Amino acid sequence: MKICIDEKKCQGSGECVKVCPHGALQIFNGKAVVNHENCDLDGLCIPACPHDAIHFIDEA
Repeated sequence: MKICIDEKKCQGSGECVKVCPHGALQIFNGKAVVNHENCDLDGLCIPACPHDAIHFIDEA
């Protein structure tokens, strides 16, 4: 499982970056980007996104 950013929905507000205690998210070219090495999958960023652009996905 991993965190995925829907680039079509992401508006680059940075709310996800503010709540991530691990520094796994940053805004790059106006969109949120996940550094999966730092992400511990706590999901705090999901409800923080005002545009519903962050979700868990299964890695198949």
